[in-house]
Amino acid sequence: MSENQNMNRAKLYQLAMFPMNNGATNVYYVLILSFIATFGNRVLGLGMAFASFMITGMRVFDAVTDPIIGALMDKTDGKFGKFRPFMVIGNLIMAVSVILLYMVTPLIPETMMWLRYTLFVALYAVWVIGYTFQTSVTRSAQAVLTNDPKQRPLFTIFNTIGSLAGMGLIQVLGMVIASDGIAGDYNNTWFNIMTPIGIVVSILLTIVAIIGIWEKDQTKYFGMGNKQENVKIREYMQIIRANKPLQRLMVAGGGCKLALSIATNLTVLCMIYGCMTQFGVITNEAGALVSQNRYDTLNATMMVLGYVFSAPFFLLTVRTAQKHGQKKSLMTYVSVALCCYVGVLALLLLWKPETAAVNLILFDQNGKLAINLYTVAFILFFGVGYGAYYATADMPIPMVADCADYETYRSGKFIPGIMGTLFSLVDKLVSSLSATVVALVVGVIGIKELPTKATPYVAGMNWVVIVLFCLIPMLAWVATLWAMKGYELDGKRVKEIQAVNGARKAYIAAGHTLEEAMEAIKTPEDAANMQASA
Repeated sequence: MSENQNMNRAKLYQLAMFPMNNGATNVYYVLILSFIATFGNRVLGLGMAFASFMITGMRVFDAVTDPIIGALMDKTDGKFGKFRPFMVIGNLIMAVSVILLYMVTPLIPETMMWLRYTLFVALYAVWVIGYTFQTSVTRSAQAVLTNDPKQRPLFTIFNTIGSLAGMGLIQVLGMVIASDGIAGDYNNTWFNIMTPIGIVVSILLTIVAIIGIWEKDQTKYFGMGNKQENVKIREYMQIIRANKPLQRLMVAGGGCKLALSIATNLTVLCMIYGCMTQFGVITNEAGALVSQNRYDTLNATMMVLGYVFSAPFFLLTVRTAQKHGQKKSLMTYVSVALCCYVGVLALLLLWKPETAAVNLILFDQNGKLAINLYTVAFILFFGVGYGAYYATADMPIPMVADCADYETYRSGKFIPGIMGTLFSLVDKLVSSLSATVVALVVGVIGIKELPTKATPYVAGMNWVVIVLFCLIPMLAWVATLWAMKGYELDGKRVKEIQAVNGARKAYIAAGHTLEEAMEAIKTPEDAANMQASA
């Protein structure tokens, strides 16, 4: 018997289509988590502090609901499978709540601000529940899609395609619609246009993802392929304490998400590409500086360059993961990002608003290309760093499947729902800090409203950007590297676990109980002997 005979492999279309579930939820990641503070503050007129802190509070609520829904998912095994019902229900909840939030609440008169505050909180909470339903599937279903160590890393590539179809599309359309010729800014008109577009895109991506997971969403692909007793709530804490790889992956995943969510926050991007770089970009005939906003040009250019730099890194991360394991790949390219951001930090420390030579500049006052050495250095350091960390941002997701397989190997229990949502809990708790951290740091320099592309530069804003754009992400990457250093599930160990789990599954299929399989097959050697005698 071949050692890979019991390997559960996915077809190419399944590997490509299921990650669209992440793209579907990333649509709302942009529409809600990137813009809801701006919506609450500038459209509904809610206080900046309230809008920002509410985002953090709801992300905490989101995190708390994760293990509850994860436990519910683990108990589900019906006619429509374990995962598909959560995808459909979650997407419908999000669609309805976002329509009511973004398109109905602004109709409430300003004289009834109490109702605006109330509905803002209530609808956001409902959206969170739907978001948790669908996002939980992305991590949890990895365990049934494939257990081939060479296929799992491919998720990052297809996930990027899904993200571009969801998050990337909404980001680009958002910038276009916010231009002066259409909505003019992130105002009520912008939200009325973007909401139906986002909902349609998300529904289409969800349908694609459901097709991708359809065949694998069956009992025979769940763990040992047998019906198991439901895990009791009190057992979950024992699982967390015993599953050391999951603990370390929680820290690493939280670090990656915190770095990404703060460095790509709308307010941070507005400050660095709009408020700061509007100085030194245009001069008049006398050579005097003229303040003109270049956010649209710079932000769009840097976003495109970031994606261009990301492409080779996605190929490199997958190749490294297939050859040496996902742990090695994650540590290697997070290290690259950390080193490059040392260069970005140095450039931001050198920045001077009154000196064009140390300012980001792409075009002169006539619209002609006028790039300087400072900008070239920034593009290189930022581009390589962004490419490296963007390629690793979602790498912990397929690694959750390795932790789920480790739990099946350790205890015989197949609980991908709780494994994925426990990871997500910490991920969301950490990333929930992003909006609050941004608001607090911005408030230190006396700004009362979250900066947009039209906000003028004020003294101290460069230090705010240095902290948010560089220092916090760099600290998050250090935490990621520390966590991964003691992570047990390297490439070799994952293969050993898959061999044992595969032999146990075959042993159970031959008529033995789970307990007998756990006792008879404990090591890769036992698995090899069992296969040889079959």
